[in-house]
Amino acid sequence: MGVRETDAELRRLIEASESVRGAPISRLGYFCAPFRPVDGPFSDSVVKVYRSRADDAALDRLAEAHSAYVIALRECGIRLPDTELHLVQSQGRRVPVIVQAALPADSLMRPHMERADLETALALMESAGEVIATFATGVVGRPERIGFHPSIRNLAVLDGQGIFFDTFPPLIGYSRDEMGQLLITYSGSPLMRAVGPLLRARVTGIQDEWYSPADMLVGLVGSACRLRPAEADAFLAWGRDFSARRMQPHVDEIHRHLDTPPQLPGYWTAARRLLGLQGKPNI
Repeated sequence: MGVRETDAELRRLIEASESVRGAPISRLGYFCAPFRPVDGPFSDSVVKVYRSRADDAALDRLAEAHSAYVIALRECGIRLPDTELHLVQSQGRRVPVIVQAALPADSLMRPHMERADLETALALMESAGEVIATFATGVVGRPERIGFHPSIRNLAVLDGQGIFFDTFPPLIGYSRDEMGQLLITYSGSPLMRAVGPLLRARVTGIQDEWYSPADMLVGLVGSACRLRPAEADAFLAWGRDFSARRMQPHVDEIHRHLDTPPQLPGYWTAARRLLGLQGKPNI
């Protein structure tokens, strides 16, 4: 399809009712509820719509940053599905819409972690850890401020290889304060967009883990421990072993946080309550 045809089809999808376009495949996201169209030219894709009141300059910067982020992740060695961000004219506004090649449902890490035996779960953690270690190595020496959010629900594992699929927000080229504002501007919750400025310091802190390789691995282990608390000791032991093998520059910092199951920061659990994202472990 050409650009006009693509935008017209995406506009039709994002303005259609859920029964027409397809039910969300997840409602756990901070920014949106992605869906897979039931038919049409994007039936083999996942579509993610990001509502906001951002002005044209902010939207143009977002689109440029997203393109740069996809390129940077691939240059760092991260495997991604084909992913593009479009700015679609809809109801008088330009709306950021990501179209991403759909991954096999049985490759998604979260549901696989929920049903796997312990040996398989640890193999999945190894694949996810390799994604983090690859990013940590690949990002060294890059001039931009670049982050990464490889949580269990943002990863798939296919043929033993980890695949990352959450490219929003594009964690490249934004300062900490700018990213804090972006977290408010593009929140999937109108309530967060309204009251977020009053909670700016707490919301801004959500991102800090995304810019620290040590915190990324600790966060991954904490997610596994919350998802399968009876086997927390096995995941803690895996995290200590993996960091010693694959993340030597960060091993001391990682080990300091893996004596007991890592807990979510209070500001993040508070934000999830505000967004109504409770009900399952935040992984």
